Amino acid sequence: MGITVTIIDVSGAGRVGATTLLEGISSRTTLRDLVRTRVRDEVARFNAAPQPIFRGLVMPEGGSPAEDGFRVPRQRQLDWERQADRAIEAFGRNGFFVLVDDRQVTGLDEELELTADTDIRFVRLVQLVGG
Repeated sequence: MGITVTIIDVSGAGRVGATTLLEGISSRTTLRDLVRTRVRDEVARFNAAPQPIFRGLVMPEGGSPAEDGFRVPRQRQLDWERQADRAIEAFGRNGFFVLVDDRQVTGLDEELELTADTDIRFVRLVQLVGG
């Protein structure tokens, strides 16, 4: 049985954005798994009720930046695995970094010990165009 963690998105300027709850997370996980789970969850929410704006970590292929997310040109189902791969690539290019309890996690395969009270922040350094 997993725990529920809260992820807070923050801009590079320090502006707090969306907050996401992820349920069923293992208390011991890697950053890679946390990123993939986050993306899987946000894509599932989008696919269940498609909107013109995708509010996710990285821009879908064919999308364009919008003030509150990424504009999807035509309503379509997104592939969570493709989005997760784009997010992993973006992390590798320093498109965002992750703080866990005020400590920057530098490796995707670094093991994290999480609790329901763990402070997890995804800090976007740039608008994540193209992943």
